[in-house]
Amino acid sequence: MIDKKQRIALACAGLAFFSVNSVAEVQTATLEKATLNIDTDTNDFTISALHHSGFQVTYLTDDNGTPYVNLPSMALPEPALTDVTNRTANDVELVETATTLTLKLNNIAAHVDKATHAISYSVNGQIVAKEQGGLSISSNGVSLSFALDENEKLYGGGQRVLGMDRRGHSMPLYNKAHYGYTTSSNQMYYGLSAVMSSKHYSVLFDNTASGELDIGKTNSDELLFKAQGGRASYIMVLGESLEDTVTSTVAVTGKQPLPPRWLLGNFASRFGYKSQQQVMDVVDQFNQQDIPVDAVVLDLYWFGKDVKGHMGNLSWDTEAFPAPETMIASLREQDVKTVLITEPFILTTSKQWESAVAADALAAKEDGSPYTFDFYFGNTGLVDVFSEKGQNWFWSFYEKLAAQGVAGWWGDLGEPEVHPDDIQHMWQSTKVSGAEVHNAYGHQWAKTVYNNLTALQPNTRPFVLMRSGFLGSQRFGMVPWTGDVSRSWGGLKPQVELALQMSVFGLAYTHSDLGGFAGGDTFDPELYTRWLQFGTFSPVFRPHAQDAIAPEPIFHDDPVKSIARDFIKLRYAMLPYNYSLAFENALHGTPLMRPLALSFDQDRWFEEASSYMWGDAFLVSVVTEPNQSEWKVTLPEGVWFDFFSDTKYHGDKAGKVVNYPLTDATFPVWVKAGSFVPMSENMSRTEDYDASKLTLHYYHDMSVERAQYQLYEDDGKNPQTVEKGLFTTIALSASTTRDGELTLNIASDGSYIGMPKTRELSWVIHGVTAKPQHVLVNGKAISSEWNEKGKTLSLVFSCDYQQPVEIKIL
Repeated sequence: MIDKKQRIALACAGLAFFSVNSVAEVQTATLEKATLNIDTDTNDFTISALHHSGFQVTYLTDDNGTPYVNLPSMALPEPALTDVTNRTANDVELVETATTLTLKLNNIAAHVDKATHAISYSVNGQIVAKEQGGLSISSNGVSLSFALDENEKLYGGGQRVLGMDRRGHSMPLYNKAHYGYTTSSNQMYYGLSAVMSSKHYSVLFDNTASGELDIGKTNSDELLFKAQGGRASYIMVLGESLEDTVTSTVAVTGKQPLPPRWLLGNFASRFGYKSQQQVMDVVDQFNQQDIPVDAVVLDLYWFGKDVKGHMGNLSWDTEAFPAPETMIASLREQDVKTVLITEPFILTTSKQWESAVAADALAAKEDGSPYTFDFYFGNTGLVDVFSEKGQNWFWSFYEKLAAQGVAGWWGDLGEPEVHPDDIQHMWQSTKVSGAEVHNAYGHQWAKTVYNNLTALQPNTRPFVLMRSGFLGSQRFGMVPWTGDVSRSWGGLKPQVELALQMSVFGLAYTHSDLGGFAGGDTFDPELYTRWLQFGTFSPVFRPHAQDAIAPEPIFHDDPVKSIARDFIKLRYAMLPYNYSLAFENALHGTPLMRPLALSFDQDRWFEEASSYMWGDAFLVSVVTEPNQSEWKVTLPEGVWFDFFSDTKYHGDKAGKVVNYPLTDATFPVWVKAGSFVPMSENMSRTEDYDASKLTLHYYHDMSVERAQYQLYEDDGKNPQTVEKGLFTTIALSASTTRDGELTLNIASDGSYIGMPKTRELSWVIHGVTAKPQHVLVNGKAISSEWNEKGKTLSLVFSCDYQQPVEIKIL
C-alpha cells in the first residue's frame, strides 16, 4: 500500500512554491511509441502525444530527484491513455538539435530546452505557450507555472462570477457551495483547474487536490496552479482558432454521450414534493393547464418527512409515498419520467448507518473506523465513492430504485459539501486524504452511477444531474447546474457567464435553477418570466426553488402563466433544432451555449457575457434588470432577424448597439441571416415528437450567398446511436444569385430503426421581400403563400426520406 508520505517529498519543509524551473539539464531522452521519456539530474518526466492536438506532461521524480508516485489521471478517459500506449512512433516525430528536443504531432509540437528542461509549445511553427516554472514537486505539494503574454486573455477556473476574462484573478481550487450567490463569487460548486487562452491553447492541471489558481494576479506575467499534493501532470491542448481549441479540449478529455431526448423537455421540480399525492396532483395540473412536461424531480422528502435527520435512508418514506412503484408506473404511462435526489452523506440516525458501517462503505479515520462529523443535516459519515466497497454498497440502492422504474438520478452536495482534509479514502488500494482528492469526489460519484447504469440498462441513456465534478466529468453524462443561486435579479445576471465558462471545457449542459432557488420574500413575476425566457434557450429547462414561492408555472396567475406556457411550448417546438445541438456536442464537443468569440472576432467578443449564441443560428441577450422598456444589445457583423417580429437589424464587426423594444412576452432573441431552424409542433411531451412532420424555417437575406445546416435525427433513446452510426442527417443548403433567385436543397444520409419513410415538410422562408413569380420543387410548380406584411413565403410538400429535393424560388 502506498501512503501519502510516499507521494510527497518531505525535504525543505516550509518552502513556498517557486515559479521558475529548477535548472536541470536533460541527460537522456528516448521515444517509445507516442511518449518521450526524459531524464534530468532532478526531475524525470514524460511527454505523451494525446489525440491529434495535445500533449500530456507527467513528472516521475520530485525536485530532489526522488521517485514520485502519481495518482491516476481523472481528466483523461481510459481510451486516451490506451491510445498513447498503442500508437507507433510513426504517429509522432522526434527532432533533436544541439539545444532542443522537439516532439511533433501533426501541426503542433512540444519543444524541450536541453539546458533547463523547460517546455514551450507551437502551432504551425509559431510558439504560443511557454512554461515559466513548469511542474514542481516539493514538500508543499505540486505546482505548475506558465508565462503569460501582455495582451493575453483567458477563460478558466470553471464556476466563478468574475467576468469572462479571468486574468488578474486568484481563486481557490476547492469545490465549495456558495448558497445564495449573486453578482460576485470567487469559489463555487464546480471549479475547474484549467484555463483557455485567446492565443488558442488550453492548460489542464490534472490534479484533484485542494489548491489555488492564480491567473496573473500575484505576478501579472504568470499563470500558476498550486495543489497540496496529488498528481504531478498537466495537459496542453493546441488549436488553430478558439473554436478549434474548444472542440480539441473536449476531444482530449472525452465527449459527452448523447443524452436522452427527454432531457430537452420541461422538468417539474421544487424543494420539494412532500407526498405521492402531491406529485400526481402537480402532473395533473400540467396536463389540465396545457403546459408540456417530461419529468418530475423529487427532492429529499421522498426518503424522510423532515429536512434534517433522514439523509442516508436511501429508501422511500412509505407514509408519504405508500406506493412509489404505482406512482412511477402511472407517471411513465403519461410519458413523465421520475428523477430522484440522492446524497453521499449517511447520517448516524439514518436507516442505513449500520449497513454502511458493516459494508466498510464509508470514508475513514486513520485507524480505519468511520469518520463522522456534524453538518447542517445531522451527524454523518461520507460514502467512500473511491473504494470498491463504497461503490458497491452505494450502487445497491440505485439498482433497487432503478428496478422500481426511476428514470433519472440527481446527485446533490457532491463537492462534497463537507469534506475534512484528513478523512481517508481508498483508491485503487491506495489510501488518499480528502485534501488530495476533494475535487474528484463528484466526478468519481458520477462515474460510479453512469458506468453501473449502462451495465444494468444497456438500452437506456442515463440521466445524471450533479452539482460538482472535475475536468472530463462530461464523459459520464454529467448534467451540472449552478447551485443554490439567489432568487433575485442579481442571481440571474451571472448565469450566462457561468454556463459559458463551463461549456468551453466540455460541461455543455450547465444550467441554472430557473427562477432562482434561494430566498425571496415575495414572488417577482417579471424576474420569474425573464428567467424562464432565458431557460428556453438553455441546455436544460428546470425551474427549481425553495417552495415558499412555487417554481412551477401552474401555480401562478396570468399573464405570467400564459407567457410561461408559450415559452415552454416554444422550447418543445424547437426540439429538432435543440436535439441537433446535442448531436453536435456528442459528435464534435461543440457547446450548445457558445461565446460570441467562437463565431465572431475574438478580440472584440472574448469578454462578452451579456449575449451568447444558442447554436449557430440564435443570438440571445438576457434581460437582467427590472422595469425596462427597451434593452441595449450589441450586434456582431451580419444581418439579424428579430425572432419574434422578423424585423431586420444590421450589426457590424466592431459591434453595433441597438435598442430592442421589450414587452413582457418578448426579449432579445435574434436569428442570423442564412440560418435554418427546424421545428415541430403540438407536443406535450418529447415522446410526441413526430419526425415525419417538420417545419423548416430559413432566414433569407441577399447578403448571404450560400448557407448550410445539418439536422440530426435518431430514435431519441438508443445509447449506441453515435458509436454505431444509427442516425440520419438531413443536409439543408441555400444559395442566392445576384438577380435574386433562391435555391434550397435537401439531402438525407443514414438511417435508424423507426425512421419515417416519407416526410411532410412545411417551409417558412423569412425575408422574402417580393412575391415570387414561380416556386418549383424538383422542377415542378407548387402552390405557395406569400405574406406581404411579414415578408414570409410558406409552402408544403411531401418527399421520400432519401429523396433529394431542390426548391427554386424565382
